[in-house]
Formats: sequence, structure tokens, C-alpha cells
Amino acid sequence: MTLAPSGFLAIDGAELEYRLIGPQPSDGPCIVMLHEGLGSVGLWGDFPDRLQAATGASVFAYSRAGYGASSPVTLPRPLDYMQREARDVLPKLLDAIGFRDGILVGHSDGASIAALYAGGHQDHRLNGVVLIAPHVIVEDVSVASIADIKIAYETTELRTKLARWHKDADNAFYGWNGAWLDPKFRAWDISDALAYIRVPVAVIQGAADQYGTARQVEIIQNECYCPVEVTMLPGVGHSPHREAAEVTLKVIADFAGAVLPLAVTT
Repeated sequence: MTLAPSGFLAIDGAELEYRLIGPQPSDGPCIVMLHEGLGSVGLWGDFPDRLQAATGASVFAYSRAGYGASSPVTLPRPLDYMQREARDVLPKLLDAIGFRDGILVGHSDGASIAALYAGGHQDHRLNGVVLIAPHVIVEDVSVASIADIKIAYETTELRTKLARWHKDADNAFYGWNGAWLDPKFRAWDISDALAYIRVPVAVIQGAADQYGTARQVEIIQNECYCPVEVTMLPGVGHSPHREAAEVTLKVIADFAGAVLPLAVTT
């Protein structure tokens, strides 16, 4: 199939909004972007466009079910929702877009999903993964910050702001927040998937990340047998692609240039 620059894909019973920048994924290397726990296609801003210009690869971003303009999900989300996305949805999506080869770039929840996919599928089309502010275990700092943002969502303008990016802001917010604040979620641990990743990994972590510490990075380095390239960004929080966009863009573009069969143009 030929993809329009934007639209919807029917995947696993949901209509998922997407955006494609550059050539068709079936025509050459493609960078697939997986958003954060409160993200969407729109919340990536112009970063996908800049990434496409910097690499020459096509860039495909989509909103998972419950986010952006995609179909809502039934709440509460199951506590293994990231595992389900990597196991059930992402493989079908890659097939649907004609993914031939490329990399996954995930942020926060999206990074966890990217790691789970790479570890759970020996996909010969996958050349590498970029993990921005990844989670592989649940830390106290994560739960504390997520509890704080629940208060902010219910008492400040945060709900109104998120409604600009999600057609059902409550579905997006409580689907994510409710799972992370469930006491049973404290046992969530995907570190066992890391040993099965067979492609190069780039990790980009803000040293001032309010949702996770360097412990996440250490676990990835210790558990992965594949090459792991780490970029720690001093003074940067949970969103390096917004807070340190130029550095983050260069790290991803350099990584893409090293693992994809195309030249980096920056």
C-alpha cells in the first residue's frame, strides 16, 4: 500500500493516526517513532521533520490507541500494556506500512516498547534502536513524579493543555497514570528482554530526569550483549528531544548514519 503523508491505519481493532515524512517505508530505511506515556504524533512537534532532513530516511510517527486522534482504549489499562504494544500491535503496524529496514526511536514508554520489541522479535529488518529516557524498572522517583502530575492534571490547566493533543485527554492521561500508580505496577520489570536484543542500541538520558535515574541506563548497559552507546545530558530532564533538541538530533542522526545504509547529511 502507498501511505499518504498523514491518516489512519486500522491495527488490532483500533484506528491509529499517523504521520509520514519522506519516502515510503517500503522504498528504503525508515525511522519509526514511539511516543511517551502522554505523547502523540502532534507532541513530537517538528522533531520528526528535522530528523528526516538530517538522515534522509523516511520518518513514521503514530499515536498509540488512547492517544492523539487514535481510538480510545478501555480503562483501566492492563499493567502489561507496553508488553502488549510490543507483542501485538507494533509487529502488525510495521507490516502494514511496508517496513523494509530501519530503526525504532522511542521516548519514555515508547523507549520501553522499542526495547521490548527488539528483545522479543528477532526482526531482520531492524537495524538498531534509540531509547530516549527509557524505563526498564519502576523507581521511587518515577512513582513520586507520576503522583505529582496526577494532582497537577486535576487542579491546574494541564488537562486543558493536553486536550489540545488528545481527542480524549482523560482516556490518555488516566490510562497511563492509573497503570503507573497501581501498587502492583511496582513489580514491572522488563530487564530480562534486554539480553535478547541483537542490534545496536543508543540511549539518550537527561541527568536531571524527574521520571528516572541513571540506574535505568546502568541496567541496559549491564543486561545487553549488543553494543550500547550512551549519551548523558547534564541539566536535561525527561524530554531531551525538546530540552536539548540539537544534541539529541545529532546523536540520533549519527547513530542512523552508522547503522542504516544511507549517508547522514549533517
